[in-house]
Amino acid sequence: MWAIAKAALRAIFKSPQAIFFSLFFPIVLIMVFGAIGGGGGISIDVGFDSKTDTTNGFYRAIKHNSLFDVAKGTPAELEDKLMKGRITALIDIRTNSTGLPKYDIHLRTTAASQREMPALRALLDKIIEEANNAANPVKDKIADISVEEVQGRPYRTIDFYLPGMIGFSLIGSAIFGVAFVFFNLRETLVLKRMFSTPVKKGYIILGEGIARVIFQLATVIVLIVFGKFFYNFTLAHGWATFFELLALSLLGLTVFMGIGFIISSIAKNQNVIPIYANLIMFPQYFLSGTFFPKSLLPATMQKIINFLPLTALNDAMRKISFEGLHIWEVWKEVSILVVWCAIAYAILVRVFRWE
Repeated sequence: MWAIAKAALRAIFKSPQAIFFSLFFPIVLIMVFGAIGGGGGISIDVGFDSKTDTTNGFYRAIKHNSLFDVAKGTPAELEDKLMKGRITALIDIRTNSTGLPKYDIHLRTTAASQREMPALRALLDKIIEEANNAANPVKDKIADISVEEVQGRPYRTIDFYLPGMIGFSLIGSAIFGVAFVFFNLRETLVLKRMFSTPVKKGYIILGEGIARVIFQLATVIVLIVFGKFFYNFTLAHGWATFFELLALSLLGLTVFMGIGFIISSIAKNQNVIPIYANLIMFPQYFLSGTFFPKSLLPATMQKIINFLPLTALNDAMRKISFEGLHIWEVWKEVSILVVWCAIAYAILVRVFRWE
């Protein structure tokens, strides 16, 4: 088994395609996505507090101003976005019934959003000035701004994209790599010859699997280290989070390898392997929150895609790395991966062929 694992691992590292698609291609994407959001024109992400007064002109002016991107969601969702730095401030427009100024535009913000605060205040001051000139040009200001800073963790672009790139690397390497390798071993009768040796057949499969696991976990380590040192990727609990991400990667890799084994067993020729693999992989690339948040998709679709294995892996990694949850706290996502693992290997037992 270890001899097979060593030979298979050497073959993987000698494959330019395996190195490129598992390591360098995700690093290129991390560099591209990691640079997003570093500059550009003014665009302020805000949300409205659930208690805000929605009957006044300030609410309408902010909501319909093209320079504001108003987030939607429940109070809990908006609070979560504020804590993660996804929005600059929660705005609460309060009516003062005792005197002037008539309105208090109260901003709840975090330390992570201080870079956008001068622009936000400038825009609000302009709105107040226009309203003041239109309503009572010679009297005191009609509204004032107050700021409350609360504790929050900065949410960077890399904190979303790097877990997606890890999932992208795992599913691509596992499904394509395993499917092509085992099909070629069967096609060239190497697998049949191995089966005729004293080596137990389970060890043959384990040997190839161990090689794939070692290579891919090494790739995950490189991606995490690269993201951490070059883009300050968040590891909420340091080394504990790092090892939990590796454990989660191992579980996801096991699921995807099972699918790769199935494809190698049912494929009639080498030309259909990419077709089967892409039928499984590409929908998950674009539906599982790999390149963009799945929250952008219709709510009815989200109920279905949450049960895809890559969705569960991506969601669990983001919750562990940034939100600081532990692997036993993402039990829902882990359970989905375990169920997919059981299904994949139950099918594999029935369809696997040596010849």
